[in-house]
Amino acid sequence: MSIDEIYDKQAQAYEAMVSRQPDLSELIHRVKPYEGLDVLDLGAGSGRLSMLLAADARSLICTDISQPMLDILDDKCSEALDARNWTTMVADHRNLPVASSSVDLIVSGWSISYLADSSHEEWRENLELVMSELHRVLRPGGTILILETMGTGTETPNPPDFLTGYYAQLEQQYGFSHQWIRTDYVFDTVEEALLNTGFFFGEELTDKIIANQWSTVPECAGVWWKHV
Repeated sequence: MSIDEIYDKQAQAYEAMVSRQPDLSELIHRVKPYEGLDVLDLGAGSGRLSMLLAADARSLICTDISQPMLDILDDKCSEALDARNWTTMVADHRNLPVASSSVDLIVSGWSISYLADSSHEEWRENLELVMSELHRVLRPGGTILILETMGTGTETPNPPDFLTGYYAQLEQQYGFSHQWIRTDYVFDTVEEALLNTGFFFGEELTDKIIANQWSTVPECAGVWWKHV
């Protein structure tokens, strides 16, 4: 099953997995205090970042290519928040239905990489289009914060080869600062770890989980940020 099919047909399973990762609100707040700001969550998925931001943001736009994922996000926000300050939009990162100079903070978690994967011949052009759109919708003085994988099933950064070009471009061409963090998946048992990650990451990770008897599955993430 392709990634697109997983996001459309197994959105609930994906949410059950990412809900076991750490709360990243403090990290985001260190980069940009977001209280009272207009925020865009690019590739919001089932809302792992949106749920951290919605309560304190003035407004929150959540875009993704998967409507089933956005439906989960919408349900979660509706249950958790009294006032609706968020909107969801099915959208491509390269052509955002968002007004120019309308947001103060853009966050994007584990999403731009699907367009900037070097297996795509046009990955550089895709990245240039995404960056152009992000700068278009951002107000002067705004901030972009991007999170991407640096390896699942590893305790220190070991990014996939097909993403290292993208990561280098963020720093060398687009002027982002960078650090890495741990974003481990914490489950109660080894069996639960297998059940909740195998569908997405496949046999390579499940073999590691069995061999190491992991109930906590290690993962590293890169954090890139830029104040415009």
